[in-house]
Amino acid sequence: MQATRWQWRDPGRMARPRAVRWWSAPGLFLALLLGVLIGVGGFTFHYAEGLSYLSNDARACSNCHIMRDHFDAWRKGPHHAVATCNDCHVPPQLIGKYLAKARNGYHHSMGFTLQPARPDEPGARRAFEEPIRIKPANSQILQDNCLRCHGALVHDIVRGSTWAGNALRCVQCHRAVGHEARR
Repeated sequence: MQATRWQWRDPGRMARPRAVRWWSAPGLFLALLLGVLIGVGGFTFHYAEGLSYLSNDARACSNCHIMRDHFDAWRKGPHHAVATCNDCHVPPQLIGKYLAKARNGYHHSMGFTLQPARPDEPGARRAFEEPIRIKPANSQILQDNCLRCHGALVHDIVRGSTWAGNALRCVQCHRAVGHEARR
């Protein structure tokens, strides 16, 4: 009897593993999980007005209620006519700008999402402190941007010390320039 190609098998050859098809149980589960993640992520991005943060519009910063006072004070302040939030708070280079926006957006969204409903209750773990305070990395970006615009005017005052821990920071004397002074 002659062997057909379906009957003949080489005993030394390994059988190929089966490919996982998308309609199989693991494939369907992964497709469903991916769909849920994309759906929830898309809804959250839309609800949080995520596209507005990619712009240079200062109103995007006041999407969150915690920044409303800062935005209102900026509108009444001296920089309103010449600078937006991004001009002071993110680097001017394209990649650095969006890296800083992504880092800040991540930290802000995590802080605001994980803040307990009643943060003033005894024993409540706060995700962030109010009033919101600038962190060291963002403080350096702010300092660099102050000097980018006003460096020629103040170069003798800062004497090249812009990175040292004891550097003279512009906001040490000019706290209320961009927004209201901290209480």
